[in-house]
Amino acid sequence: MSKRVQLPWSPPPQEQQPVLKLYNSLTRHKEVFVPRSGKKVYWYSCGPTVYDASHMGHARSYITFDILRRVLNDYFNYDVLYVMNITDIDDKIIKRARQNYLFEKYASEKKDLQTVLSDSEQVLNNLTRKAKENIDPDKKPMFEKILNKLTESIENIENAVKSGNEGQIAEAQNNFISESKDPLSDWLDSKYGATVTDNAIFAALPRHWEEEFHKDMEALNVLRPNVLTRVSEHIPEIISFIEGIIKNGFGYEANGSVYFDVGAFDKKDKYHYAKLVPEAYGDFNSLQEGEGDLMTADMRSEKRSPNDFALWKKSKPGEPSWQSPWSLGRPGWHIECSAMASAICGPYLDIHTGGVDLKFPHHDNEIAQSEAHFGNPEWVNYFLHSGHLTISGCKMSKSLKNFVSIQDALSKYSARQLRFAFLLHSWRDTLDYSQNTMECALQYEKLFNEFFLNVKDATRFLIQNSTSFDTFTKWSEDELALNKKLLESKEKVHLALCDNIDTRTTLDVLRDLVSSANVYFKQRKPPNQILLYDLSVYVTKILNVFGTNTGIFKIGFISSSDTSVCTEETILPYISILAEFRNNVRSQARTINAIEILKECDHIRDEILPNVGVRLEDKDDGSSAVKLVCKEQLLKEKEAKKQAEREKLLEKERKKAELAEAQAAKEALMKIPPNELFKREINKYSQFDDKGFPTHDAVGKEISKGQIKKLQKLYQAQEKKYAEYLSSSQS
Repeated sequence: MSKRVQLPWSPPPQEQQPVLKLYNSLTRHKEVFVPRSGKKVYWYSCGPTVYDASHMGHARSYITFDILRRVLNDYFNYDVLYVMNITDIDDKIIKRARQNYLFEKYASEKKDLQTVLSDSEQVLNNLTRKAKENIDPDKKPMFEKILNKLTESIENIENAVKSGNEGQIAEAQNNFISESKDPLSDWLDSKYGATVTDNAIFAALPRHWEEEFHKDMEALNVLRPNVLTRVSEHIPEIISFIEGIIKNGFGYEANGSVYFDVGAFDKKDKYHYAKLVPEAYGDFNSLQEGEGDLMTADMRSEKRSPNDFALWKKSKPGEPSWQSPWSLGRPGWHIECSAMASAICGPYLDIHTGGVDLKFPHHDNEIAQSEAHFGNPEWVNYFLHSGHLTISGCKMSKSLKNFVSIQDALSKYSARQLRFAFLLHSWRDTLDYSQNTMECALQYEKLFNEFFLNVKDATRFLIQNSTSFDTFTKWSEDELALNKKLLESKEKVHLALCDNIDTRTTLDVLRDLVSSANVYFKQRKPPNQILLYDLSVYVTKILNVFGTNTGIFKIGFISSSDTSVCTEETILPYISILAEFRNNVRSQARTINAIEILKECDHIRDEILPNVGVRLEDKDDGSSAVKLVCKEQLLKEKEAKKQAEREKLLEKERKKAELAEAQAAKEALMKIPPNELFKREINKYSQFDDKGFPTHDAVGKEISKGQIKKLQKLYQAQEKKYAEYLSSSQS
């Protein structure tokens, strides 16, 4: 017998796997994502200019990029270095800091009456001039409102002066100062702004608002950047970066300022200015806006071309300044990001992100000056821009009275609910923050939350007895079908995330999977605990990737006695024992008809346990579902239930009163003799026969035969009712 030999083997044919594609603003197409260095991703994101409270427009960008970052990190397993800047030197900051300082100084100096009256007239003239110069129709109502308020404040001072009452005069003066802060600050800045020279004044404002920004991001469960760069801490790097641009022939100095030479850059074959928005080339309004509020006509005139933009600005009186080879000055807006990104990431970026409104000129200028510095026409490979945010279909604006700060939004919705709203939109499309949007987000949150609670209750035995073999049960067609749905859902989710990180489709797939699991719940008694557990773990994993759960990352190992072990796993066994004990008590109480004991069992369920975050749901078979839920949510549910009961009782009383009123009206009608029935309706009839039957309408016209037939039926019906009344009263 010949020896057997090992048979040849070949691997099964491999299907082509989907790869991650991202919508790249540089090409305006979805492109395969390929980092320069394997799985290492260098990512720079434009951060906030910190001079005021963060609003939902900021949230649109930072929640969006937090989701994208988490998906790349935790789903696709890229090693992301996420760098974000804080712009703490900027024209808006300078102007706001000066205005705040001058206003506080003015308010504390307790000006005399004549000075305040004289100043108020100049403030009014200044505001009136600005209102006339305004060409934005959206801002017109805002100017009108401020003008009316300012005029009213001035009139109140004048009326108080006429009254001669010193108390009223002082109160009117104080009201003018407090109620006219914005126009008064603007006028003070135009008159005394150049006298503010202390750099500390310009540092205090951004320091305060940066702290508030970080608090908002933490409240929104946005991950901290790996590296945070502040402009004020990178002045030497910015100066060095500008020197490199000048050395390469793309920058020039003029009267102490330095400008980027767009013409010289664009002439080079390997460079192309305005890569992101080429159609915006020469859009002088956008270019001027990008130069900042403090750019003067003299500074614009010293440029070689209107397309050129500032790299370094010579500081004027009333502006912070740092020493440089060209002047005491400060960085331009665009150069800040290029220099700081390069200081951390080097000469290349894999990903650069920012709001869609920053495409031109900010990001296009960033690209140009970075390519000019490094001599490299591919500084960044993937530019991702988050979409706009509207408020109920309108642009968000203080002038439209629809300005929503992040704190405003968080006072109404949780961070998770807001994140669901973002996940239900493409990250690059416009997101409309409205009641309809949030209602949809709340529905998704409720669907997943109720599913998780049901699974936790159904798998209590599995969690508490992880070593028991009783949890392994034979699969039926139901389990096979649900497992097939789970595997198909995983494939669909992967395809969706590969397709430009499509979170909306991903949530729809998860929703369908949960719906199938809920159907399985109802049909299969008892359900297969392990399958349900595995399915819920997968859904939780994807939602965790999206950042819907908050939590602090723990460093190190967790021991069996560690207090950081999951609270649910610790508490659930005790709650389960209480629930089982209550079930037995209820069963015995029903047997002996002990009403008070049953009431006490309901009291524990409805009043006691919700206060510690436990929802107990009684089932038809006499058992109870145990669910650990946020205490605040349970208390809201409890109050909503009580409110519904109150409304139900009020509705019952209302219907009872309506029935009583209708019955009283019916009884009152029965007491009317037939010959008096129509005589009450003098607005309809003017003449009657001897039986009280109408013969002519209100204008004296004879009643038609058709109408007479209808009235006869009513007359005959009243005869019967009246006869019944007489009969009942006699008896």
